[in-house]
Amino acid sequence: MTHITNNGGPVLAATPPAAAGPEHVEVPVAYDAIVLAGFGGPEGQDDVIPFLRNVTRGRGIPDERLEEVAHHYRHFGGVSPINQQNRELKAALEAELASRGIDLPVIWGNRNWDPYLADALREAKERGFTTLLGLATSAYSSYSSCRQYREDFAMALEATGLEGELRIDKVRQYFDHPGFVTPFVDGLRTALADLADRGVADSAIRVLFATHSIPTGDAERSGPRDRDWPAGGAYPTQHLAVAEVVMGEAGTTVPWQLVYQSRSGPPTQPWLEPDVNDVIAELPGEGVEAVVIVPLGFVSDHMEVLWDLDTEATETAEGHGLIAIRTPTPGTHPAYVRGLVDLVMERVQGVPTADRPALTELGPWFDVCRPGCCENARLGFKPAISGIAP
Repeated sequence: MTHITNNGGPVLAATPPAAAGPEHVEVPVAYDAIVLAGFGGPEGQDDVIPFLRNVTRGRGIPDERLEEVAHHYRHFGGVSPINQQNRELKAALEAELASRGIDLPVIWGNRNWDPYLADALREAKERGFTTLLGLATSAYSSYSSCRQYREDFAMALEATGLEGELRIDKVRQYFDHPGFVTPFVDGLRTALADLADRGVADSAIRVLFATHSIPTGDAERSGPRDRDWPAGGAYPTQHLAVAEVVMGEAGTTVPWQLVYQSRSGPPTQPWLEPDVNDVIAELPGEGVEAVVIVPLGFVSDHMEVLWDLDTEATETAEGHGLIAIRTPTPGTHPAYVRGLVDLVMERVQGVPTADRPALTELGPWFDVCRPGCCENARLGFKPAISGIAP
């Protein structure tokens, strides 16, 4: 991994060991609590449009266009599964912490819906906690999957007036941590065994690793800007590296590729491709009989999984006469929950970098994001915790 010098400003709201911006903090920190940072989602039909306004704030998108996306949520009664999944993850984390005798409360807050991150910070202050460790429900590096979480933490500090009173660090991106990768390996093995039982030959199977598409420009600016990423940014590079690990750990030589989903934005703006549905439509002509869809970019079965994969992609596969199996997301898989607690304990104990697990050559990822990491060129740099300015 390329080492990049600190050429920016101090780290906003950081604990003293992280404030000068080391790549990895190898000093123990006595955190008071964990803040589980989620994306958030509506929990009823009346919540859908206000939620989507929150997600797209600052982009001037009219409600008529938001309704085009709203029907995904309305199909499920206006309820996104993501909040309940975070409640279950919070409970699983608390149980894992208790089983290890670790006294660290978990406070949950969302970027886009109740309970908001600002509510979580107020709760922390009311309970007497001043040194917090953020744990985002997002594993990869890009603006929307890392920097935006860091910006929203900073905005929550400003909104609550708790700047200078709370210190907030954040665990590293964990795309190649064994706890995140293991559930995908388990799911792929199960799916391939299922297809073997049905008599489908390996040569007639394709594995599609699916993740959220993002604008190509955002992908190119993902990760530290001083590195030449082979796949056009840290975001696609990380996914490709993890997919190779999953295939190797699953012990299979079935052909695979990385595909994208959930594209939005104007048609004139280039986004990462190919789209999962376009790829599926071409497979019958290649002699493929079954497709295994691995939701590699997602930590839980939220709307992009339930609609874009379980509904649209599955319908596309069935429409082309293909067997389709979508493997599980990490959710509350025991390995994932243990891995998240291990990531917390890296910072609590100041674990040396050499002792931190990473299944690709890209990791272990930074504790403190590098200058200019994951820039959003449309919005410019905003204050963000757990990273060197800008």
